[in-house]
Amino acid sequence: MKIGFLFPGQGSQNIGMGKDLYEKYDIVKDTYNKVKQITGIDIAKITFEGPEELLNETKYTQLAILTMSLGILEILKQKNIQCDISAGLSLGEYTALINSNAISFNEGIELVKKRGEYMQDLLPKGDWQMAAILGLSDEQAEEVCKKVKSGFVKPANYNTLGQVAISGEEVAIKEAEIIAKEMGAKKVKVLKTAGPFHTEKLLESSNALKKELEKITINKCETKVIKNIDGDFYKDTDDIKDILAKHIINPVRFSKTLQNMIDNEIDTFIEIGPGKTLSGFVKRMKQEPAIQILNINDVPSLENVLDYINV
Repeated sequence: MKIGFLFPGQGSQNIGMGKDLYEKYDIVKDTYNKVKQITGIDIAKITFEGPEELLNETKYTQLAILTMSLGILEILKQKNIQCDISAGLSLGEYTALINSNAISFNEGIELVKKRGEYMQDLLPKGDWQMAAILGLSDEQAEEVCKKVKSGFVKPANYNTLGQVAISGEEVAIKEAEIIAKEMGAKKVKVLKTAGPFHTEKLLESSNALKKELEKITINKCETKVIKNIDGDFYKDTDDIKDILAKHIINPVRFSKTLQNMIDNEIDTFIEIGPGKTLSGFVKRMKQEPAIQILNINDVPSLENVLDYINV
């Protein structure tokens, strides 16, 4: 069995996520308490009680998803379940890097706290949205964006075969939806995010984050991690700080990431964190031979994974 861990990003959050794990496992509760000590933010209260508008603020969303994923990882460590390769969608790349010990827990938490704040507070003025185009190729989604005349819109996340998320001004997203459907898109779905993420509009955030990255220590990855920016493995010679700074102004190459994992014979994918979005992305990839897709987002799904791996 070759195991690949997948870590979700912003948009997968929901009120109450991880609460049953928090209540059952002391090590999960300890993770939330450590995050509170480091940041001064009671992320458990925001995550479990809301309100939804508060949880959906980028500066809390990213911290909430990261904390839940790291809590689950602590349980897996206790059970000696490790991955051969890991990857995350946008924010999830930080979870993968913390899991691989490239970034320490404490510095990773501080970094994601700052990242969320910058991505929320340093946005250019405007009404921003993200939306997923389903049923068109990458090239067609790029063509949709080029055809839009009413405002700024760019491809942001190449999620999986036949699905690309676009990012930009609300009016431009609306025009893109019309064009995409005219070109044969099955659906265009507005996402639970609040900015023109993974485009050049976040340049100020990227520059601010670069300064924070300069303060931290980067270690050699202890497990293989695939980076969003090009869908390839992190190498020892990579400037991880520079890559993470550029990460938020460049598209996420997640379909290439998944293909890379499949090509490297990952046969068991485990999505760790809220939702099942990434599991859905894996299902849409062409897989030969068939692979197992699991997820952990509550106590029953955790127990299912432990049973499957015979822990």
